[in-house]
Amino acid sequence: MKMRGMYSGRMVLALGLLAASLAVQAEPLRVVSSFSILNDMVKEIGGDKVMASTIVPANGDAHSFEPRPSDAKTLAKAQLLVVNGLEFESWLPRLQQAAGYKGPQVVATEGITPLAFEGGADDHADHDHDHDHDHDHEPAHDHAQDHEHAPEKDHSGHEHSHQHGSQDPHAWQSLDLAQIYVRNISKGLEQADPANAQYYQGRAKDYAQRIQELDDSIKTRLQAVPVDKRKVITSHDAFSYMGEAYNIRFIPLVGVSSQAEPSARDIAQIIQQARSEQIQAIFVENTVSAKLVEQVARETGAKVGGTLYSDALGVPGSGVDTYLGMMRSNTDQLIKALQP
Repeated sequence: MKMRGMYSGRMVLALGLLAASLAVQAEPLRVVSSFSILNDMVKEIGGDKVMASTIVPANGDAHSFEPRPSDAKTLAKAQLLVVNGLEFESWLPRLQQAAGYKGPQVVATEGITPLAFEGGADDHADHDHDHDHDHDHEPAHDHAQDHEHAPEKDHSGHEHSHQHGSQDPHAWQSLDLAQIYVRNISKGLEQADPANAQYYQGRAKDYAQRIQELDDSIKTRLQAVPVDKRKVITSHDAFSYMGEAYNIRFIPLVGVSSQAEPSARDIAQIIQQARSEQIQAIFVENTVSAKLVEQVARETGAKVGGTLYSDALGVPGSGVDTYLGMMRSNTDQLIKALQP
């Protein structure tokens, strides 16, 4: 009887250790985000409980993005999809259809009252887009097959346009609104993986605190720049939320689509405005060509500031490869250019 009891005890212990080992080895939640900024937020909140990947890569232009077959394969394996919403990902319905993805989806902007674009919907949506751009995705994707995209067509033979609505989707440019992103992403992770709900809640709380600290720091630092001097020209209309948060006037060369092409009259008006208002700085963006910015700078005498990051993070190791790093870098560049 004594030996049987010892054997039974050892079996219980062994089974317990096995169960614990299996729990530790449980596969992380597979989460796919539409673009790199959301992907970083998922990593911050999900930690080692998630396997995060992004569709549009670092330095990728979500406005002109065209999904590839490998993107459909990645999405098909996802257990959770995180998107921005507000019509930012115009290509997403086609990708979801191709992937057959019908799983849960987090809309990170849910609950945000969006800003309206001046002049309503993107006036440049019908311009032809040049899709000869780089899609260097993160290693998590299998993108071994190189390709070149022709503009995709629907069944009627018409090319897909990257049209955006009348609402500004770039709400992540406000650190205050980023708190809503954090809550929505955390809630989505908790619902998809209830066993780790407390883990996600704890990391979301810590992340939200770091966002708030950066927000407070930016407001303090900007006090060194007079309000009437806080005027800059940017490549496209992506910084209205940041402008509203910190009382900065961003004057875009083109509308919401980074692929839009302004008319000669539009450029002349901006040059005249820059001269009359003595705008000191004009900025390039990491996802947009610098040619137009350089032209306006030559015509106005405004100095070309550093690179602003609007719709995508920088590559790993660049210092702008996280959301907080991006917001900190944008602030550094603005203050450097505007400070008396």
